Amino acid sequence: MKEFVDLLLEHKLIFKKLHPVDTGLLGTRKKVVIYEGVDLQSNYAALFYLRQKSRFLRKDADVIEAIFEKLKEVQDHNYKRKIMLYDMPLCSKAKALMQERGWRLIDVAA
Repeated sequence: MKEFVDLLLEHKLIFKKLHPVDTGLLGTRKKVVIYEGVDLQSNYAALFYLRQKSRFLRKDADVIEAIFEKLKEVQDHNYKRKIMLYDMPLCSKAKALMQERGWRLIDVAA
């Protein structure tokens, strides 16, 4: 958790509250770490942290969006911000699609 908070601070993201979400409730086998946070303006944010060796493709973007929709349903909450922190190669089409859908993408490897 501390290393995740340090990553957020490096990118000037500060949250009053931050707690992990159990991915078992979402029914996914994807290796993703999900956090729910409240920023200083009291806006809720969903933070997805992905680390993998293979390239993140367009089909993976659809899977992440489906997980986010399931998260909204399970938590019964609509999030103001969607942030994905990633440590992997990212396909340009997947990146464009995620940004079009309102995601803020942060490369933690750079």
